[in-house]
Amino acid sequence: MEKVRWIVEAAHERKAQEVVALDVRGVASFADAFVIATGTSDRHVLAVVEAIADAGRQHGSKPLGIEGQEDARWVLLDMGDVIVHVFLQDVRAHYDLERLWSDAAQIRFEGLPEPGATP
Repeated sequence: MEKVRWIVEAAHERKAQEVVALDVRGVASFADAFVIATGTSDRHVLAVVEAIADAGRQHGSKPLGIEGQEDARWVLLDMGDVIVHVFLQDVRAHYDLERLWSDAAQIRFEGLPEPGATP
């Protein structure tokens, strides 16, 4: 889960809020993990997405696809085995992916803020 760690770190470095990583290996066949984060504005959402994409390139793992950049209300980055969702707060609350994927265990990393923490 090293990839998940540097994705979470990149999101925190750009001051993303409520960053949560979920281990979906037991409940989804298309990914090993989800990372869910919140931006405070459309520009902030795009900045978080850019930081994660840049981190991916630095680790030799560029995004396979990025969807939703036009509106920047919900941007999805396909990092292969990790799917990243960066939302505006109202959109995140509406879709409530944590509830939808509640069977997935949260992933915690020593030295990083607790999942869901706001900086």
